[in-house]
Amino acid sequence: MSFQAYLDNIEDKTGLTPRQFMEIAEEKGYSDPSTKAGTILEWLKADYNLGRGHGMAIVHVVKNGAKISEKHVGSSGTHRDDSDTLWLDGKATNPNRQG
Repeated sequence: MSFQAYLDNIEDKTGLTPRQFMEIAEEKGYSDPSTKAGTILEWLKADYNLGRGHGMAIVHVVKNGAKISEKHVGSSGTHRDDSDTLWLDGKATNPNRQG
């Protein structure tokens, strides 16, 4: 599953876009670089019932924004993404979304 697909699945499950998670994390003080991933994961589990895999996708977005490593971009692996930039504003508005 691509990184973008993880984010789309989280949106399906919670009704929140990655950008909305970033905003909520900022309000809660979790966007501070010193905030540990475990703290964010606990919040996501308690408030949204997100497991570790999906939670870590949100942790990445909260801490790093839309940029991801080029490691899997264009690869043939299961975690392949088409771009090194994630769409954070909801899958319905993603100009690159197919189907």
